[in-house]
Amino acid sequence: QVQLVTSGGGLVQAGGSLRLSCAASGRTFSSYAMGWFRQAPGKERRFVAAISWSGGSTYYADSVKGRFTISRDNAKNQVYLSMNSLKPEDTAVYYCAATTSVSIWSMDVYKYWGQGTQVTVSS
Repeated sequence: QVQLVTSGGGLVQAGGSLRLSCAASGRTFSSYAMGWFRQAPGKERRFVAAISWSGGSTYYADSVKGRFTISRDNAKNQVYLSMNSLKPEDTAVYYCAATTSVSIWSMDVYKYWGQGTQVTVSS
């Protein structure tokens, strides 16, 4: 099992930056691919970014490509989401999640979820 704790959210002006962190418990963190998802008020949870267990492959939603970067540090059991050039439409609760599946862009394959952290981008 993996337990995930998400942090780093906050209030930022449009054009600003934030870095989200997700700390994982357990000795098998490096066996899991990791993903970030977000859910805006009144909307469905959506895929944002994902990274393979080794960090060698990354995937991004079109809406964040070129602005967000997912990374991981397996020695520290951490995954990060660096967010630049933030827009008001990025406002959402952001969740990290873990999966052993190779289809890491699909929310359905993620078994373990963090508690979410609020990101609010003001215009």
